[in-house]
Amino acid sequence: MNDTAPAGPRRRTVLCGAALAGAAGLGLTACGSGSGSDALPARPVELGPASDVPVGEAKLYRDKRILVARTAEDEYKAFSAVCTHQGCPLDEIRDGLANCPCHRSLFDPATGRVEQGPAVDPLPSVPVRVENGRLVAGSQ
Repeated sequence: MNDTAPAGPRRRTVLCGAALAGAAGLGLTACGSGSGSDALPARPVELGPASDVPVGEAKLYRDKRILVARTAEDEYKAFSAVCTHQGCPLDEIRDGLANCPCHRSLFDPATGRVEQGPAVDPLPSVPVRVENGRLVAGSQ
């Protein structure tokens, strides 16, 4: 009988390596791209009175994850309120910019454009309209 170990990796080493590789892959998948596209409303969502958003200002609807800016008397722009960096919900509008609390990305509420990274992609736009004096976001 030969007491020397066979050449090559042992079964235990191979199994441990496979488990670690799988766990690492899950960890990276959990980070995701943060594109924000999965945060868009699947159907129309009523946000509230259109008068809640003054001309030249924006409002964050945290519970709906929608950001609405009123750029003129009868013009509204809406965007996903989920950061495109890693998918964190935006938490406030400060000094005219929508803020991500996770890594401090800043977005222009009227355009969705990134004003400060680490996010590089703009916020996805969301259709918005006024129905009977109330804002409704999402496709019909």
